[in-house]
Amino acid sequence: MAAAAMMAAMSVWAQARVDLNDESLYFDIEEMPNPVEWLPAPPDTNSTQFAYDITQYMWGKQQRLDPARAQQAIENAVEGVPDMLLQFSKPFGMKISKETTPAIYHVLYRGVLTVRLSATKPKAEYMRKRPYTQFNERTLLPEVEEELRLNGSYPSGHAVRGWAMALLLCEINPEAQDDILAFGYEWGQSRVIAGYHWQSDVDASRMVAAAGYARLHTNAQFLADMAAARAEYAALICSAQGRNDP
Repeated sequence: MAAAAMMAAMSVWAQARVDLNDESLYFDIEEMPNPVEWLPAPPDTNSTQFAYDITQYMWGKQQRLDPARAQQAIENAVEGVPDMLLQFSKPFGMKISKETTPAIYHVLYRGVLTVRLSATKPKAEYMRKRPYTQFNERTLLPEVEEELRLNGSYPSGHAVRGWAMALLLCEINPEAQDDILAFGYEWGQSRVIAGYHWQSDVDASRMVAAAGYARLHTNAQFLADMAAARAEYAALICSAQGRNDP
């Protein structure tokens, strides 16, 4: 029965013409939404919005007093998609890796990195100062403070990747959507808690990720890859349940 389920998934991969060795992006940066054109600039330091950012920065420092939440913020700071997947596997309900779930891994790898492109232009345009630099304070990740001082804070690339990952995983396993979205939300909040981003950076990142996610759905290869990922997930669930009808 497990073999039949996997054969069904392989059939979908073949129909979709999925090349699991292709790790190119679905679009280049010029084809992706440019937030500079439609997303408001980061709050001015004299604005009430910035006052809220400061309040949230102080909230984040309070969250660090909880060892478990502080550790989560540190763990959520990973850069690579494979490392992200180790953490997102829990709310997804299944281990995700290049070896165990190749089709799911494939669409997530290409999709997340494609969506992340949309953060590039606003970061360079605004070059917003990060909160730990603004206040000259330490973060939960002192080893990368110097490296990121000259990297724009708005929006958060980590939060863009995290929210894009959550949206893509919800499309593959909608039954786990609430757990996935909750984890993706906290992934973004971890950047505030760690001291690397203002709340408005993270809020903007979710909009950037949503816009990029919508753009992905205009790409025929992405749609084929997503169909293969959903088929793989269905086959694995059927196999785990001892059925052969994905």
